This record gives sequence, C-alpha cells and structure tokens, in this order.
Amino acid sequence: MRADARRNYDRIVEVAREVFREQGYDASLDEVAKRAGVGPGTLYRHFPKRENLLDAIMQSWVDRVTETADKALAHEGTDRDLLLNWFEQYVGLISQHKGAPAKLTSAMGDPDSPIRTKCQVLAEANDRVLERLRQDGVLREDVEPIQVCRLVGGVATIADSSELDAAAVRPMLEVVADGLLR
Repeated sequence: MRADARRNYDRIVEVAREVFREQGYDASLDEVAKRAGVGPGTLYRHFPKRENLLDAIMQSWVDRVTETADKALAHEGTDRDLLLNWFEQYVGLISQHKGAPAKLTSAMGDPDSPIRTKCQVLAEANDRVLERLRQDGVLREDVEPIQVCRLVGGVATIADSSELDAAAVRPMLEVVADGLLR
C-alpha cells in the first residue's frame, strides 16, 4: 500500500472508531469519510462493506480481549467472583460502541460475517475462563461456551439499548453466574 493510501486507511479507521462510539455501528459512512477528510470512493475502496470497516476497527480490540481473559484468570477470590469479574469485563469489551453488543453477539453465530473471526477470539477467551471453572469442578456439566456468550451478550444488549449502568447490570450477571455454577 502506498504511503498516502496507508494514511487514508489509518485515518478512516481512527475516525470510524470515534463516530461509531458516538453514534453506534449504524452511523453514516458518509459522515466517517467527511470527518476523515476523504471522499466516499476512497472509503469504499478500502472498505467495500461496513463489516470490513468494523473488522479493521476491531483488530486492536482483539488484543485487549486476550489480555482481559488473562487478567480474569489471575483474579483472586471465589470461583463465583472469578466468573462475575469475567462477565463484567466481557460486557465492557463488547459495549464500547452503541449497538455493539447485539452486533457482536449475533456475528458469533453467522459463518458469513466478516467480523466472525474477531468474535471467535472473544468466544475462545470465554471458553478459557469456563474451562478453568470446569477443571475446578464448579461449572455445571451441561454448560456450552456459546450459550454463555449469548447470555452475557444478551445482558449487554439490554444494558446498551436501555442505557443501564454497571450497577444495574451486575445483578443480571449474578443471575447468569449462579445458573452456571453448581
């Protein structure tokens, strides 16, 4: 990629991150192009579909997911505390942009979604936490990691659409956690 094209690409991603944080994932791509100082043609040359732009934005997010799971696994306290801490972190990871919890949660089950591979990183991080609990013998045997992703993603989606704060979200996560533990 030429240097000017790389600058445009990076600028579009940076501006899109800001616009999506402000307005949600359904924000106007024309607005992104305008704020980035490029024409719509330049934006669409780099990102033919909205999902391609989301994928580029999510790359740094992927790195944070792995780091967050590592920290959750190092959390000291009861198994319930570990699970609740992870769930709160999970909600925070998928709630950075308006509309993100629903989009990310639904992409996990869509093999054609361009952001599916990024979502799989989150699912794998979730599986690591659940596997630890499984090894400790405290997780119900019938718990499937994708179900947990959807449950916690559902709580995050409700919180996002209702603009609930962390204090209102925690009791819902406690119900989920208590249902998963023996």
